[in-house]
Order: sequence, then structure tokens, then C-alpha cells
Amino acid sequence: MKSVTRSLRILEAVARHQPVTVGELTKLFGLPKSTVQRTLLTLNEAGWLRANRRDTTRWEIGARVLAVRPAALQGSSLFAAARDPMIRLRDALNETIHLSVPDALQGMVVVDRVDCDHAVRTFHAIGDASPLHATAAGHAVLAHLPASDLDEFAAGILEGYGEETITDPGELRAELRRVKDRGYAVNHNQYLQGVCAIAAPVLDGDGVPLAAVAVSLPDSRFEAGRLPELGRLVTDTAAEITARHPR
Repeated sequence: MKSVTRSLRILEAVARHQPVTVGELTKLFGLPKSTVQRTLLTLNEAGWLRANRRDTTRWEIGARVLAVRPAALQGSSLFAAARDPMIRLRDALNETIHLSVPDALQGMVVVDRVDCDHAVRTFHAIGDASPLHATAAGHAVLAHLPASDLDEFAAGILEGYGEETITDPGELRAELRRVKDRGYAVNHNQYLQGVCAIAAPVLDGDGVPLAAVAVSLPDSRFEAGRLPELGRLVTDTAAEITARHPR
């Protein structure tokens, strides 16, 4: 039991300080380096931790945590506050609605979905992760982050997924200003080809983004002329979730 408790505490420490080195964790816990290294490797093998892509000497939360997190959130106040508004938005548009939460600055994770009845529709499984800079949900969150967090994010690598992906930090900042001004973000083939979305942030009482709600649809049904209407419906839904969520 002692080793299990130690593993959980190291897992929690990585979540708080990621990306973090073995040396930093050793100092934090006062444990032998070999013990910390062995625990990290065990958690890595189980999928709970992974090496940072840009610096493999640093550790961060792995995919297993992202898969478990949505199940935990389904009992949360956010899930409860969002469910009915999402269903009403789906009924109004007959398109798929997603609720996603930020995984620090690593990406967005889908925690709930309400499906439409079109034969051709978009699909993201619960627990799916996507990049912040290439999705409408990600832009909706980034646009409301503190300047220091945005600076940290923009200093990283903005991977390209297609011709429409914004990979220049200056262009991304300009787009995020537009998102904040109009209240919603638009993804037109920026991440997955043929998949579009319009998203708005769910904010806490201090204006910090807790999540993003998005209407997702195939490119074949995307009409630029409907953006003001879709944006209003999505932002109204996000505002309702914000109002229903306990402060």
C-alpha cells in the first residue's frame, strides 16, 4: 500500500507541475532518484504518464488519465449544468454538440456529446483529445486565458494539420482577438478535413474558461452565411451553462 500511495502522489505531482523532471520530483518528495524513476516508468507502462514530446527528460500526464477524466466529470456539476442546454441546441440545429474541457495547455478533451440524426455526421468519442490551436473549442478557451498562459502556449510549436491550420503565433493571436470580440470561434477544416465547428466558452465567475460547447458538422453542411445565427445559438447555450453552473 505504501508504494501505491507513493505512486499516486507522484502522479498528482506530475499533474500539478508538468512537464517535470525526475530531479525536480526527487527534490519535491525527498526520495532516491532510482525510486522516483522506477515509479515513473511503471506509470508510463500503464499509460498514466508519458514523456514530453519536445523534451523526453520531462514527464506529463498520459492518455489513460484523459480517458478516465470524462467518466469522473459525468458526475460533476459542469456535466449536470451542460446536459439539457446541449440537448436543446442539438434539437434546434440537428447537428452534433460537444462539450470539451481544457487539459491545461495540452489540448481539449471531449467529456460529453449529443448526437444528431443525420446519416452523415461528425463524431468524436468521449475522451478524445484535440489541439487547442486548431479547433473551435480550443480557440474559444485560448481567447479567454490570462496573457501569461497565452504567451506560454504561443511560444510552443503550433503543428499544422492542413492548409487552414493557423501555425503562426501572430496570426493565432489576431484570430483569438476576433474570437473574443464576437463571442464564438469557428473551425473550417483546420484540424480534421471535412469537419467544421462553431464553439463558445463556458466561463466561471472570474471569466476563466472551464469548458467549451461546440456544434460540429460536416463541411458539406457548413454555410458561411449562417455563422451569425449559429454563433448566437452556441454563445447563448454557453451562457446558459455558465449561469446554471454553481459558482
